Amino acid sequence: MPTVEELYRNYGILADATEQVSQHKDAYQVILDGVKGGTKEKRLAAQFIPKFFKHFPELADSAINAQLDLCEDEDVSIRRQAIKELPQFATGENLPRVADILTQLLQTDDSAEFNLVNNALLSIFKMDAKGTLGGLFSQILQGEDIVRERAIKFLSTKLKTLPDEVLTKEVEELILTESKKVLEDVTGEEFVLFMKILSGLKSLQTVSGRQQLVELVAEQADLEQTFNPSDPDCVDRLLQCTRQAVPLFSKNVHSTRFVTYFCEQVLPNLSTLTTPVEGLDIQLEVLKLLAEMSSFCGDMEKLETNLRKLFDKLLEYMPLPPEEAENGENAGNEEPKLQFSYVECLLYSFHQLGRKLPDFLTAKLNAEKLKDFKIRLQYFARGLQVYIRQLRLALQGKTGEALKTEENKIKVVALKITNNINVLIKDLFHIPPSYKSTVTLSWKPVQKVEMGQKRTSEDTTSSSPPKKSPAGPKRDARQIYNPPSGKYSSNLGNFNYEQRGAFRGSRGGRGWGTRGNRSRGRLY
Repeated sequence: MPTVEELYRNYGILADATEQVSQHKDAYQVILDGVKGGTKEKRLAAQFIPKFFKHFPELADSAINAQLDLCEDEDVSIRRQAIKELPQFATGENLPRVADILTQLLQTDDSAEFNLVNNALLSIFKMDAKGTLGGLFSQILQGEDIVRERAIKFLSTKLKTLPDEVLTKEVEELILTESKKVLEDVTGEEFVLFMKILSGLKSLQTVSGRQQLVELVAEQADLEQTFNPSDPDCVDRLLQCTRQAVPLFSKNVHSTRFVTYFCEQVLPNLSTLTTPVEGLDIQLEVLKLLAEMSSFCGDMEKLETNLRKLFDKLLEYMPLPPEEAENGENAGNEEPKLQFSYVECLLYSFHQLGRKLPDFLTAKLNAEKLKDFKIRLQYFARGLQVYIRQLRLALQGKTGEALKTEENKIKVVALKITNNINVLIKDLFHIPPSYKSTVTLSWKPVQKVEMGQKRTSEDTTSSSPPKKSPAGPKRDARQIYNPPSGKYSSNLGNFNYEQRGAFRGSRGGRGWGTRGNRSRGRLY
């Protein structure tokens, strides 16, 4: 094996040869053999091999393999030097191979090496984006789990930093095509990352692009399959997929397919839903998603049938007044609790879909059923008014820091919920029922009202007295509603359900399918 002096001498031969450098193959071979030497020889080889690499295409494989040996050296300084120089080997047909190698090197636990690998990948991305993607996706589809995980995270964090001239339309099309292959078998966490990648592509910002993404999510959600409420993986997958779809819906990209599935398959099984996430109010999560989607539902094939299912589920949370004894006191032990959070979601969804069939309550229900519904609405509205008064009184005069305490945050959200329900109930009390009011769901950011635009809901932080409640005996708010623990806390915020974990292997090793036998060990 060559000494330091021999390496320098052969480096001088190649450097002095200028245009005739390719005639000194023996000198380059000596430098390649430097990887078999000691620490000093290896450090020199790590620098000299890439410098003259392009002049010896017939030794390309030997040169790349020599550099790779240095990338795996025990000496961290040698590894870092070798990795730093890898982009110089990314020429022509060698580039995808170098990209593949760098992707595998992402598994390093050394932070400095990891940063070098990231920088090297970004460097060759700017040389040839398609070739680099070929190496990355090759490892995502076939590599070790740790390599796959870090390659996906690289794409999700670094693609958005690349300039437009690198991420051309053709490159974005390649990303979409390759991503579809990966999505045939992903975990929940991986699915979320790929949706982040794809939704950030410029070519998918259009209506047709968003529609493509919705179709991708629908495919992942298995909307053609019968829903199994007792299977936590099935429930988990549906919720994670729906959560990814919600931001894509608009007046031009409809949620009809998802809303239909929720009405037909999920609502009838709401009480039997299971979830792998401890402490999660799965029923409330489902109802929130349905409410958010209902605003963008298009023409529904079985609208009346699904509206009836939604109506029946709403009735479950809209109790009848308790029977009163002859002395005017309650005959039962206690009054029913009013589930405001659930009712806000169900009433909002019913209100949105009801716009498409405005005569549902008057023409599609018999007189007795409509009368029963109005009694329930009136009873709920009475309890609502008492609770709204209590909340406004508790918040009266509080501003700034005082409203930021945990207790007051809960009260502010509770006031939003009750005000929303109040507005929607007033609409349904009209003769005939009206569907014109607009409210912002309690967990969504409030939309600014333009000048001259009519306000359709009450100010949720107003301390002014509420309007007169519907006629009926006054009741103490504690008798009417005792807020369940946690109902007005984290469950009311804008949740990030997809961050709670990955899918749990419903179709194999990754949760959504079987990846089959994957090769192990060094692939380069």
